[in-house]
Amino acid sequence: MQARVILTDIEGTTSSISFVKNVLFPYARKALPAFVAEHGQQPDVRRWLDAVATEIGGACQDSLVAETLQGWIDQDRKHTALKALQGLIWDEGYRRGDYTAHFYPEVAPVLKGWHAAGLPLYVYSSGSVPAQKLFFGFSDAGDLSPLVSGWFDTEIGGKREADSYRRIVQAIGVPAGEILFLSDVVEELDAAREAGLQTRLIDRLDDYPMPRTGQAANGHERVENFQQIQR
Repeated sequence: MQARVILTDIEGTTSSISFVKNVLFPYARKALPAFVAEHGQQPDVRRWLDAVATEIGGACQDSLVAETLQGWIDQDRKHTALKALQGLIWDEGYRRGDYTAHFYPEVAPVLKGWHAAGLPLYVYSSGSVPAQKLFFGFSDAGDLSPLVSGWFDTEIGGKREADSYRRIVQAIGVPAGEILFLSDVVEELDAAREAGLQTRLIDRLDDYPMPRTGQAANGHERVENFQQIQR
């Protein structure tokens, strides 16, 4: 069945894992203490700081919360509060021109081709929706955000849980079998397939030097770049 909708991951799929790991994460980690001290009383920051404080045992100083968040970055923890605060910090960095978001060179032309053909594109990433919008809006290929019809993050559920994809299917309003999910993570593809979506394993040699074929692909069709995607 031909896909009518594309749902894509970002890190390791449209973009290099190393950009997030070596540029965005260290930038947010370094900026966290000063950002919390400067913006901690703003409602959109305060709600997340309070959520972290509650999780680590109740009332505590913001400096301890910032330290905890830095630890979570080191652990690569996928926590909604951390992702939201990272997104706010990255917003400042993008707008100051400290960096642009990396996209593999073939991605933007393919996305533009899908858009021109009337194929809706949705994004599902562990990064917060605001962070996703910044990533596409300040890319090294220019502003790609107009190509995206909708955005999903872990507030809809974990990426390795089939129910998350069922909720996304409901939100998009297209039968699951007509949605093609793109990711570099086999366990995410497994969950999407369980929910009835079509899948493609994006297996980029830059991110995964050992090709994941046979059992490693777990039955998902494997491609090395977006140009190889047949929908």
